[in-house]
Amino acid sequence: MSASALVLVDGSSYLYRAYFALPPLSTSSGQPTGAVRGVLNMLRSLRKQYPGSVIAVVFDAKGPTFRDELFEQYKAQRPPMPDDLRAQIEPLHQCVQAEGFPLLCVEGVEADDVIGTLALEACSQNMPVVISTGDKDMAQLVTERVTLVNTMYNTATDEAGVKEKYGIGPELIIDFLALMGDKSDNIPGVPGVGEKTALGLLQGLGDMDSIYANLDKVAELPIRGAKTLAAKLLEHKDQAYLSRQLATIKTDVKLAVQATELQMHEPNYAQQLELYRQLEFRGWLAEAEEAASKSTATIPEPAAVVETNYSTIFTQAELNQWLAKLKQAGIFAFDTETTSVDAQQAQLVGLSFAVTPNEAAYVPLAHSYMGVPQQLPLEDVLAQIRPLLEDAGCIKICQNGKYDINVLARYQIDMRGVLHDSMLASYVLNATATRHDMDSLARMYLQRETTPFEKIAGKGAKQLTFAQIDLAVAGHYAAEDADITLQLHQTLQEKLQKIESLARVYADIEIPLMPVLARIERKGALVDANLLGLQSLELGEKLTELERQAYAIAGQPFNLASPKQLGEVLYEKLGLPVLGKTNKGQPSTAEAVLSQLAEQGHELPVLLMEYRSLSKLKSTYTDRLPEQINPLTGRIHTSYHQAVTATGRLSSSDPNLQNIPIRTAEGRRIRQAFIAAPEHCLLAADYSQIELRIMAHLAQDSSLLEAFRNDRDVHKATAAEVFGVALDEVTSEQRRNAKAINFGLIYGMSAHGLAKQIGSNRTEAQQYIDRYFERYPGVLAYMENTRKQAAEQGYVETLFGRRLYLPEIKAKNPMLRKAAERTAINAPMQGTAADIIKRAMIAVDAWLSDSDLRAHVVLQVHDELVLEVHQDDVEQVRKKLLPLMSQAAQLDVPLLVEAGVGNNWDEAH
Repeated sequence: MSASALVLVDGSSYLYRAYFALPPLSTSSGQPTGAVRGVLNMLRSLRKQYPGSVIAVVFDAKGPTFRDELFEQYKAQRPPMPDDLRAQIEPLHQCVQAEGFPLLCVEGVEADDVIGTLALEACSQNMPVVISTGDKDMAQLVTERVTLVNTMYNTATDEAGVKEKYGIGPELIIDFLALMGDKSDNIPGVPGVGEKTALGLLQGLGDMDSIYANLDKVAELPIRGAKTLAAKLLEHKDQAYLSRQLATIKTDVKLAVQATELQMHEPNYAQQLELYRQLEFRGWLAEAEEAASKSTATIPEPAAVVETNYSTIFTQAELNQWLAKLKQAGIFAFDTETTSVDAQQAQLVGLSFAVTPNEAAYVPLAHSYMGVPQQLPLEDVLAQIRPLLEDAGCIKICQNGKYDINVLARYQIDMRGVLHDSMLASYVLNATATRHDMDSLARMYLQRETTPFEKIAGKGAKQLTFAQIDLAVAGHYAAEDADITLQLHQTLQEKLQKIESLARVYADIEIPLMPVLARIERKGALVDANLLGLQSLELGEKLTELERQAYAIAGQPFNLASPKQLGEVLYEKLGLPVLGKTNKGQPSTAEAVLSQLAEQGHELPVLLMEYRSLSKLKSTYTDRLPEQINPLTGRIHTSYHQAVTATGRLSSSDPNLQNIPIRTAEGRRIRQAFIAAPEHCLLAADYSQIELRIMAHLAQDSSLLEAFRNDRDVHKATAAEVFGVALDEVTSEQRRNAKAINFGLIYGMSAHGLAKQIGSNRTEAQQYIDRYFERYPGVLAYMENTRKQAAEQGYVETLFGRRLYLPEIKAKNPMLRKAAERTAINAPMQGTAADIIKRAMIAVDAWLSDSDLRAHVVLQVHDELVLEVHQDDVEQVRKKLLPLMSQAAQLDVPLLVEAGVGNNWDEAH
């Protein structure tokens, strides 16, 4: 298709498809945005695909059309548009226009009719036309100049494509729809005439007029039920022709603009900035800001210009004034500027602080570009500010203070008194409302646009370090960080103090945990790089053998990591059934699909899943972990994140230690590479079945409470109840199935999911679930009450008062609502478990800090703490550690902690 094609987009079709195909997204205020993002993504893709072309977007207008007058039941079966989709129409229209696309909405007709009219006009002017749609009705418009494209599946359909897909040419599509009807539009068609019958009639006799002119020949056609078909056609002739009228796309709509007059426009940057802020499209907002800064168009300034008093300190006198101000205030915002985001290797470049809003200072210490002004000596400044930073009575406010604590520790400064952190305050206030980085928080809570680091440092390989940035720019940036941190603290504290339970979570759990995590990160974990190297070699050999086996099954070599080649082998060469497709319409090779194929007994998918699992272990752990050993310490220093997960659980990165598998031999071997230092052991302490115990406490189910209080095997006890057998008669398979039920119900597993997991049919699985709730009525009551409470108040809470807000709990879309209900049931358990291990970490750290024991926490993974302990102190540590962890919460069932000791993590677990 030439660059001068007219591209006509069926906006209404894509709006619905984006809504139902893509995951639900919403802003921090609850404004749904998923469909808007989906359609805009498609339009942006089209703009790249057809550079220089006019791309017009056509939407259905509100109100009835001429088809409603022809047939009162037209589209009458369709449910009303979901509220969360309706709310996205106006923002989408505004975004489309702000992007520069011409937009058309014509009352009394449908988008199809507008597209048909414009397509015909363009063809009359010898312009090629591309219609972007997912609607099969549009096939009637295809000609040698008109092509359909479906951007969701990346497919194009010309005249030959229509014939290949439907068995008839575009000229017969209207009659095809008229004869068989169209359920989606409630076009009646001829009763008893389906797709195959309609196709047989059209292929045998021609168009509908020819069919009705030759009804006597219908009986001779090789169609099932042909002998009685003519009578049906005659009986419903009026309905057939009405259906044809309804199915025909108009090509003579009176439009205010002609096809040749449609034009693309320059993006309206001012409107984009406003819309993308409102919709929280951060990536596109950054693009719009960058484009606006380069544009000659006038972009209006923000309504309120904030006057700031930021200074850069170059003299001892200026530093003295600020140090006195900080000491007198007794509370100040503080931030470090460094050379790296890795706190264990970052070099200090400067410090900033603020006491009052809109006033802040930056002390440059190690800027190193050509012509940099004279800076105060780093050692001298640190010596003067150390007493303030180490004074626990002088309160510090940070944004991600754990990073600052770790950076300063490398300069022998033990920063204390970090009693406030704007990142953690935002996270506790509402974990899911926004990301918790400074730029996002300033935008949400202060309506301030802060300076992104990329704007002053650049991007990619050429990005400058902070030390290389001119102080005229760096000073303002760093001072702004301290100022915004202070203002966020003031705003967020006011909000937190209004909700007592959240204020307690913040003050009693998250803030005290911050320095604990900092110490764990600094200590790091010792790993055996040589052992990992051997494991990599062994995994490489296994992968090579799996490749050889795969080639033998396929009858040819192919790239096992290539979805395209894999799809060709699975579906074209081996002829396996296509159980799912990608967003682009290609047969899927995703893990879930391979798993289904494996269950059906196909050999290659089983092998491929093993290959992927081992390949991931090799690339993520055995190859990568040795590269992540810090050369200064000889240890791996993961980063723990407090403000990421919705439920309060910690996550980790660089490396991510939460995902090392424990159920496979290869995963356990990776744990063997985490070792103890000489003369030390690893002690691993793990909460036993903590979420089930929390469920028993929250549900107050007498049977569950009794099982845990009497230290019974709860899975065996559940098996006895569900399968109606004596406790001592429970088989291992029954216990395994009961375990799946116990944990499955916590995570909202359906009968279908349970059946799949335990290898039964759905009816049997549902019977197990029903019997479970009969035996444990308290659990059922808890679930029902939680759903109701979540719907009423919009959130659920952990035992300690942490909240998880559920914006989709009242969604009109049943899938979204059900997902929110499952989250509502699980979150209090998972969140309470997270709170308990955090409380335990705080208690354990306080005890170890006050003792002379040679022990340090080196890892935290899920419900487990791993300590490195001198071999002479192991029993003393174990004796105190287990009760400390058990006492981290008072439940109505015992909180059991199990511990093991070994030379490596696998031995200790």
